[in-house]
Amino acid sequence: PPPPPPPPPPPPPFSSRRRHTRSSVESRGLGDVYKRQRFASWRQRLTGRIVGQKALEVGVGTGKNFAYYPNDVNITAIDLSPQMLEKARNRANKLNLKVDLQEMDAQHLNFEDGLFDTIFATFVFCSVPDPVAGLLELKRVCKPEGRLLLLEHMRPRNFAMGFLFDVLNPMIVRMTGANINRKTINNIRVAGWQIRAEELLSSDIVRWIEAVP
Repeated sequence: PPPPPPPPPPPPPFSSRRRHTRSSVESRGLGDVYKRQRFASWRQRLTGRIVGQKALEVGVGTGKNFAYYPNDVNITAIDLSPQMLEKARNRANKLNLKVDLQEMDAQHLNFEDGLFDTIFATFVFCSVPDPVAGLLELKRVCKPEGRLLLLEHMRPRNFAMGFLFDVLNPMIVRMTGANINRKTINNIRVAGWQIRAEELLSSDIVRWIEAVP
């Protein structure tokens, strides 16, 4: 009889850990409904917290946060990827949403000082090459009485888990472009922001953060 067919190849190692990467990775393959709903429930924290005359979204991606934009705030949204911005434009058109979409690097913002009342980003600062430089730029363009809203995943405080994230990080960065061991709380403070609220959403890995200049 003919030999049996070879077994299927094993799944790529640690593929489940992609759930901790930035929003663009989420859009590429987190997959099931439960996970999409969980991300959506985290993003809903933006509702009612984007205030003032002008707001800035950093790393808009495909526009997953558009559903939580207020109607009475002028919002500028930036991304480094032209492909992501094109998808965001298509989504904005379908929603009949007015948003100023611009291609820009978070580390080098082409805005004047103290322009925005609210600055927000979701799952972005795991991918910014120099997160402190990016956070310093956000502080520069934020009004003195403004606010920063961040939904981020970061290195866990647990020693064993933190060590594991450090070991896995080079491979994850090559696969997804996102770091899983960023110490984002420290980076926020180093950039001169004052943290006013911090909520743990998934253990201490995914956190909601509110800060002021």
